Amino acid sequence: MTTRDFHYDLPEELIASHPLEERSASRMMVIHRESGLIEHRMFRDLQEYLTPDDLLVLNDTRVIPARVFSDDGKIELLCLDRLGEGEWRCLVKPGKKMREGKAVAVGGSTGTVVEIFSNGDRLIRWDSEPDLDTHGHLALPHYMGRDDELEDRERYQTVFSKEEGAIAAPTAGLHFTPEVLADIRHAFLTLHVGVGTFRPVSVERPEEHEMHSERFAVSAETARQVNQAGRLVAVGTTVTRVLESLGKGGVPKLDEQDHQGETDIFIYPPYRFKVVDALLTNFHLPESTLIMLVSAMAGRELVLEAYKEAVKEKYRFYSYGDCMLVL
Repeated sequence: MTTRDFHYDLPEELIASHPLEERSASRMMVIHRESGLIEHRMFRDLQEYLTPDDLLVLNDTRVIPARVFSDDGKIELLCLDRLGEGEWRCLVKPGKKMREGKAVAVGGSTGTVVEIFSNGDRLIRWDSEPDLDTHGHLALPHYMGRDDELEDRERYQTVFSKEEGAIAAPTAGLHFTPEVLADIRHAFLTLHVGVGTFRPVSVERPEEHEMHSERFAVSAETARQVNQAGRLVAVGTTVTRVLESLGKGGVPKLDEQDHQGETDIFIYPPYRFKVVDALLTNFHLPESTLIMLVSAMAGRELVLEAYKEAVKEKYRFYSYGDCMLVL
């Protein structure tokens, strides 16, 4: 199996660069793993595929406006992770201007590079933390081909977002409205989606890819609900990765306690799922770790057939695009 085995061709015009006016108006492709049946439905039909014993698990992380520019406009910083009071791990451009000891001003705050990590990220210590709400921008995925706009502040968040810390949105959750959620049994966990989610697989063999690590938290109550569910439906690849990281197989599926930690689990065929039974997800980039995860659940051939069908039917792709339900 090679990375190229997860390639498909996508016309650029099918990339959704802006959201639909109505969140729940997205289309939903339904894949039945056992029969291979592919259905074309709408997201608002989701409840037809659920039973009272099913539990949806969603990621309640909240995207922060983490992209800032120096006051002179010469330096771009992406605030990846808050490591302590006044200290952020940042991705900076251009890196050659930000050596150790160099300072940068953002909205009246001054940050100094105190360490350069092995991957090139900088540890920046601020005299007072920059006001991201005022000076920050959402770091929209590069494939949208545009900078963030006012509408993104609301639409690039799920309606249930709560715990601040993500660089990117858990996009499978963007389709939900409070009205849709009110009629569905559900629980929450938190995984702060990092910039690594867009990192391409640059090696020929997937098993040689180094997966990014992301912070997560799962409450004892959510763990209890997961264990009691008849069928567990993960809303998004982030939820899937957390639950599979904690799953031990057998019963109970999860330890019923508060869980906090980091996961760098990389799920690709022929991975055998221990906890998650079904998946709601968006359409992902070719040769990405995300399409590999979906392929582990539904089978590579069926997933590529479904993506070919989605292109033919002109589904909207990626973060602001349509969704897929894998049963």
